Amino acid sequence: MSNASLYQLRGSTAVITLNQPPVNGLGQALRQSLLTSLQRAVDDDAVDTIVLASSGKVFCGGADITEFSTGGALAKPDLPQVCNAIETAPKLVIAAINGLALGGGFELALASDYRIALPQARLGLPEVNLGLLPGAGGTQRLPRLGGVPLALDMITSGRPYGAAQLCDAGVVDRLHDADTDFVEAAVTYAAQLSAESAPKRRCEDIAIDTSELPDNYFTEFRTTIAPRTHGYYAPERCIQAVEAACELPLAEGLQRENALFMECLDTPQARAQQHLFFAERGVGKIPGIDTSSTPVRDIRKVAVIGSGTMGGGIAMNFLNAGIPTIILDLNAEALQRGIGVIRKNYEYTVKKGRLSSEQLDQRMALLQTTTDYTDLDDADLVIEAVFENMDIKKKVFRALEQSCKPGAILATNTSTLDVDEIAAVTSRPQDVIGLHFFSPANVMKLLEIVRGEQTADDALLTAVQLARRIKKVPVVSGVCWGFIGNRATEPYVRESMALLLEGATPAQIDRVHTDFGMPMGLPSVVDLAGIDIVVQARADRRAHTVDLDPSYCAVPRKLFELERFGQKSGRGLFIYEGRARREDPEVLQIAATAAEEFAIEQRELGDEEILERTIYPIINEGARILEEGIAARSGDIDVVLAYGFGFPRYRGGPMQYADEIGLDRVLAGLNKYRKQLRYGETWFKPAPLLEKLAKAGKKFRDYRP
Repeated sequence: MSNASLYQLRGSTAVITLNQPPVNGLGQALRQSLLTSLQRAVDDDAVDTIVLASSGKVFCGGADITEFSTGGALAKPDLPQVCNAIETAPKLVIAAINGLALGGGFELALASDYRIALPQARLGLPEVNLGLLPGAGGTQRLPRLGGVPLALDMITSGRPYGAAQLCDAGVVDRLHDADTDFVEAAVTYAAQLSAESAPKRRCEDIAIDTSELPDNYFTEFRTTIAPRTHGYYAPERCIQAVEAACELPLAEGLQRENALFMECLDTPQARAQQHLFFAERGVGKIPGIDTSSTPVRDIRKVAVIGSGTMGGGIAMNFLNAGIPTIILDLNAEALQRGIGVIRKNYEYTVKKGRLSSEQLDQRMALLQTTTDYTDLDDADLVIEAVFENMDIKKKVFRALEQSCKPGAILATNTSTLDVDEIAAVTSRPQDVIGLHFFSPANVMKLLEIVRGEQTADDALLTAVQLARRIKKVPVVSGVCWGFIGNRATEPYVRESMALLLEGATPAQIDRVHTDFGMPMGLPSVVDLAGIDIVVQARADRRAHTVDLDPSYCAVPRKLFELERFGQKSGRGLFIYEGRARREDPEVLQIAATAAEEFAIEQRELGDEEILERTIYPIINEGARILEEGIAARSGDIDVVLAYGFGFPRYRGGPMQYADEIGLDRVLAGLNKYRKQLRYGETWFKPAPLLEKLAKAGKKFRDYRP
C-alpha cells in the first residue's frame, strides 16, 4: 500500500504521485494511499500547496471496475470520500494532468482547486459506457466548472475532450506546452499560486448559471440523444444528476448523484456493458499460445487481392495505420475505379474535418496498384477479397503460392467458406488464415480471425496483434460454416423468414427486433444487404437443409426469382421510394402462396413468440459453437454479435443475455417450440451444453472446456 502513491517534498509543495501502473486504477489500495498522503501534506506546516501527479504516461484511468462485481468499489475509503477530502483540504491542490484522465481520474482533477495539463492530455467521464454515471462528483463539479452543455455532452456520450478544449471552457486552468519537466512546471505553478495568495476554489462555492439555457433545455437534450440511448438505463440518470447540480447545493447534489449511481450499479444494462468491456479485452488471449514466448512476424507491407468495395475498405485500414499497401486486380479498369473510391472516401473525411489534406496525400502515397501477381513478392501479408466462391478463391491461392515469398501470411476474407479447404491447395497451410472483415471494412471494428487446422501459432498471433494495430477488435474462431458470427445468426435469419410463411408481416418482425434493441429488424437488414446476396450466400446451406425443411428461406427465394433484390431494386420485403419505405401487400400474398405450397397454416403471431423464436436459436447455436471449441469463451461470441451484427450492447450479447434471464428460461422456450412447431425437432433441439449448464444452475460465462 505504501508504494501505491509516492510522496515527495519540493520546496513548500508536496507532490503526491499516483504509482499504480499501467493506468493508476483507483482501487482500494491507491485510494487509501492517496488519502493518507493527502492528510500527511495537510498536517505538515512546511507544506503550502499539494500537487497530484502520475509516475506513468497516464494520469489516471479511473476506477478499478473489477471492484464493481466484488463490492470493493464501495470499500472505505471510497472514491467520493477521496474527492471530497481533496476539495475540502485547507491547502491548494493542483492536478498535474500529463495524459489520459478518465472517470475517477478526471473526478480527482475536478475536485482539485486548479488544473494544469499537457496539450496532448485527454479528459473524460466514460462511465455511461459501463452502464453507470460518474459517482465521485463528476456530475456535480463539471457543470459548475465548465457549464451545463459541456457537462451533459461529456457525461452522456462518454467521449473524452482534449485539454485545449477544456482550457477554453475554463475546466483546465493552464496548458504546459514547453519542452521542460512537467511535474516541475506544476510545482512552479503551485508556488506561483501560493505567492499570489490564490484562493481555494471549492465547487460548493460555484453557482451554475442557467439563465441562458432555454426553459425546456433538458427536455430537448433528451430528445436529441434518444436515438442513440434507447434501451440504455444510465443516460437518463446522467441527465437527472446534472439537473440536480443545477437545483441543489453541492452536498445535496452529491447525495443525489450517489443515489442515482447505486440505481445504475445493479441493473442488467450495467452488467451487460461491463461484461462486454471485459470480453473485448479478453479476446486476444488465445488458448494454447504463450504470447510471451511466441514470436510474431514482421508486417511491413500488405497486399490486397480485389479492388471492389471490400478490397478497398480493407486496404484503407492498413493505409490509415501507415503500412504500405498494394492492391491487385486483374481488371485494370476496375482497379482504377477502386482507387478512385478510396480517394473519394478520404476526401469525404477531409470535408468532415476528421482528416487533413496532408494526411490524405500521405495515405494515398502508401498505396500501389498492380495487375500482376509477381509484384506481390515482397508482401508480408496478402489478403484475398474476391467473390465468395470456393473455386475462385482456390484459383487465387494457387497464384499466391507461386508468387509470394516464404513466410508471407496468406489470408482469405471469406465470411462462410472452409479455410482448411482453401489452405489445402497450397504447400504452406501453416501460413494460411482467415481474416473476415465486416462491411464497410474501413469502419466496422470487428475482425474475425479464423484459425485453420494447420495455421501456425506465430501466424495467428501476428494476425491478432496486427488487428489491434489497425484498430480492430480481433476474435479468433475455429473453422466451420459461417465461423462465429454468420453461424450464430443463421437461425435468426431462418426463423425470421419462417415466421413470414406462418403469418407474421415484415413490419411486425422489424418492430419486435428494434424494440428488443437491434438497430434494424431482420427484414430490413435483408433488403439492405440485398435479397440476391442473402439467397446466394445461403445456397450451400439450403443444399444441406432441403431434406430437413423444404421451406427454408422460401420467401426470399421467391422474391429473388421475381428480381426483387431489396433497396437497390426498389422492391424487396418492402417497397422503397428514395429513402422512404412502405409495406407491400404483394409480399404477404407471396408468403401466403408459399405457405400453401408447403402446407403451412398461417395464423396470428404474438410479439413474444417472434422474439423467442428468433433470439433463442442464436443462443442455442452459440452454445454449440462454444461446446465445439469454435469460440474459446462465451464472451467471444458476445463481442462478435455486438460489434459485427448489431446485437444490443445494453444486453451484452446473446450469451450474456441468456445468463441474465436464466438458461433455464431459454431451455424451456426451446423445448416449447420443439414440441409445437412442425420442424421443431429439427431446429429447436437444445444444445447439450445448454441443457447441462441449465440443469446445474450455471451460466455460459462459467463454462470452461
